[in-house]
Amino acid sequence: MSAAAKSFSNANAQFTRAEAAARFILKKTRLRPKIALVLGSGLGAFADEFVSATRIPYAKIPHFPRSTAIGHAGQLVIGKVDGIEVAAMQGRIHLYEGYSPQEVVFPIRVFSRMGVKSVILTNAAGGIKKELTQGRLVVISDHINLQGANPLRGPNSDKFGPRFPDMTNAYDKKYRELTLAAGVRLGIDLAEGVYAALAGPSYETPAEIRYLRSIGADLVGMSTAPEVIAARHSGLRTLGISCVTNAAAGVLDQPLNHKEVLETAERVKSQFIGLLRAVIPLIAAAL
Repeated sequence: MSAAAKSFSNANAQFTRAEAAARFILKKTRLRPKIALVLGSGLGAFADEFVSATRIPYAKIPHFPRSTAIGHAGQLVIGKVDGIEVAAMQGRIHLYEGYSPQEVVFPIRVFSRMGVKSVILTNAAGGIKKELTQGRLVVISDHINLQGANPLRGPNSDKFGPRFPDMTNAYDKKYRELTLAAGVRLGIDLAEGVYAALAGPSYETPAEIRYLRSIGADLVGMSTAPEVIAARHSGLRTLGISCVTNAAAGVLDQPLNHKEVLETAERVKSQFIGLLRAVIPLIAAAL
């Protein structure tokens, strides 16, 4: 078999593995969620509040990659939020953990095979714009993928989606409008911004942050972009929300550390959860 044929076979194998993982998960619960959430660093507490919840460690799910990052519990939770059936990842997979782009987005592909129609992706991010101060919640309007990787690279599996998916409306405009309106009602000072995705795990240098600012980035992090690409490839509508857990390198004259990320996420937890609780019914109604 030629190298190209083997690669195409692997693309089809990804679909088969996603199908197997989805079947395993659906056998564990009677719920059939149409909305899924990816809960980033220090933000997983929301899934602890699900009603009628089934919790499945990633290690138990066939072919599912395991999260190794600090602040990521590494389990899938399926339950109800105010009567709405949802699935949530308590912790995501990152390129910096050594996974391939295809492994990073495998959970999104599993969601698509489970019948999920919309994904809410959250993350901890560094604020590049000075007004995006620590603790601010930001609705992602677009992203700049600087990770040097794309999860769709290689032969395409048409069973997931088209060879060249459109990314014009990667972060669903309607969902963004609903979220910003919910923020106003809740008295949350939400912002909108462009998210730059870098590979990590080292934080960016001040020179890199100056470059990112010059090309239009408002936030920076090490996730989300691959998942959004895979979601749009499979026709899932997406909403992205960042929690600004620290100022990016060079914005303030102080070093960066992950402890600060987790501490800030904990501080804004109740506000973040309140926003998600308000947004989920709006998205459910818009499906």
